[in-house]
Amino acid sequence: MTVPGRGGTLALDGVLTADEAALTADRIAALQRPDGAIPWFRGHHLDPWDHVEAAMALDAAGHHDRARAAYEWLARNQLPDGSWYAAYDDGDAERPTDRSRETNFCAYVAVGVLHHHLATGDDPFRRRMWPVVAAAVDFVLDLQHEDGRIGWKREADGAAVTDALLTGCASVHQALRCALRLAELAGDPRPDWELATGRLAHAVRCHPERFLDKSRYSMDWYYPVLGGVLRGEAARARLASRWDEFVVPGLGVRCVLPNPWVTGGESAELALSLWAAGESDRAAEILGAIGHLRAEDGLYWTGYVYADDAVWPEERTSWTAGSVLLAVAALNGHSATTAVFGGDALPDGLAPDCCAGAGHPER
Repeated sequence: MTVPGRGGTLALDGVLTADEAALTADRIAALQRPDGAIPWFRGHHLDPWDHVEAAMALDAAGHHDRARAAYEWLARNQLPDGSWYAAYDDGDAERPTDRSRETNFCAYVAVGVLHHHLATGDDPFRRRMWPVVAAAVDFVLDLQHEDGRIGWKREADGAAVTDALLTGCASVHQALRCALRLAELAGDPRPDWELATGRLAHAVRCHPERFLDKSRYSMDWYYPVLGGVLRGEAARARLASRWDEFVVPGLGVRCVLPNPWVTGGESAELALSLWAAGESDRAAEILGAIGHLRAEDGLYWTGYVYADDAVWPEERTSWTAGSVLLAVAALNGHSATTAVFGGDALPDGLAPDCCAGAGHPER
């Protein structure tokens, strides 16, 4: 295992050689449009969350100019209310294909901007992007309920969808903590964000009944850990609780029960969650198990239906490759990646006065 600093080489025994990781990063970069947009693959759509995930992988691999271009695309194409559309045809900002605006998609820019700043030390970039982040967070928090959960999205006509998703809200929690750190760096205190972050964390940690039941999906299982809501023994207990349901030894992680389908993105995200819970060896095992999804060009197939011995769907996405590189980067100690996914130095927000004994997670 090599240990990069801000940039550096990514390699992990049994998972990726340095040359293989570099090839994967180059292939993600090759999918990027000249205007900075990173679609799933050329000819498919871009969504803001996966666009940021791919950009973070580029930073982890040292492609800082490419990553900065991805964030500048977001800055140029932010809507007046601080949001972005849920999907754009091939990343073309003039051709949105889904005009709803999803809260977790919009919040994730905060994670990416902080990650890029930590990877590069680029203060002018951070200052330029701060208003973008602030507007995005305000859009997201406009959909927060008093009980802490955050509504899924606004429809194309502006109507609020009040139902909340556990996975999405756990992702928003990570983003809010990164946004609070950016606020500190900007010298722009946001006490309302601190309160919102604490209420959201409490809802995810203690009140699963407030969210739509998506327990068939592995993301609802591990995202409270990945999003930084659970740490320490609580995180390890959650990951142990459904391990046998979702993990297929030697193949990876199921996306949804009862389907015999393992997916690269969920597997890499579980590896990141395991790393955050202090289980790096198991994280490396999961990453090693999805080697069968790696294509010759360095990208990764989205998934594999093991009952049929078939790759499905037949697509290799920027975000699947990106999630693998980010997991490898965390295990390698890449400082920017460990900061945004470990969260030890990120603000926690203010815990609400509810449910005695349910304060901040163990750190």
